[in-house]
Amino acid sequence: MPHSMNAITQTIEVGGKTIHIETGRLAKQATGSVVVRMGDTMVLTTVVVADGVREGQSFFPLTVDYREKYSAAGKFPCGFLKRENRPSDKEVLTSRVIDRTIRPLFPDGFINEVQIITGVYSADFEIDADMLGGVGASAALSVTGAPFDGPTAHVRVGRVDGEFVLFPTKSERAESDFDLVVAGKEDALVMVEGEMDEVSEADMMDAFDFAHNAIKTIIAGIK
Repeated sequence: MPHSMNAITQTIEVGGKTIHIETGRLAKQATGSVVVRMGDTMVLTTVVVADGVREGQSFFPLTVDYREKYSAAGKFPCGFLKRENRPSDKEVLTSRVIDRTIRPLFPDGFINEVQIITGVYSADFEIDADMLGGVGASAALSVTGAPFDGPTAHVRVGRVDGEFVLFPTKSERAESDFDLVVAGKEDALVMVEGEMDEVSEADMMDAFDFAHNAIKTIIAGIK
């Protein structure tokens, strides 16, 4: 059933960055929907949860789809291709990162169909939208009432001049020797991937701690 609430906005200050989350204004026919914004980058995530299970269904049909549209940057396809193309590698990988984080957090036996769709509606060329999509998926699920053992949060960690940077900008990532994506719950990390330039194990552990502290702050905001 669609959620019927007035617009609620939450502002989260974390790692020197500001995340705005709003629900209740857009996509009201979805079971849950949120707009997540950082700078001029904005994503809309909608979640639809089926009321029941199809006859004979024996699996959990979870769909996660993250898409970056040309229109988010004020561009439109022209020439021979008049439409958006198939998902890019980045869009596919971002969808998988979100899926791998949240799929294990649904209980065994819950097989109602769940669709999570994230679209980038505004693009700031310095601020990537992929991690905001992960935050949006968790926040939207959290307002649906579905049996989701979250919230979760996704963050990207870089390191510039020996200092860890949360959600590094495009310019900062060019100078960073860390490119680490971390997803987690309040009490545990769920997924880690990325690449580093020959860093020590101690530095990796410090990066995980830095990421988890930020994740806890974002989860508190979602709650």
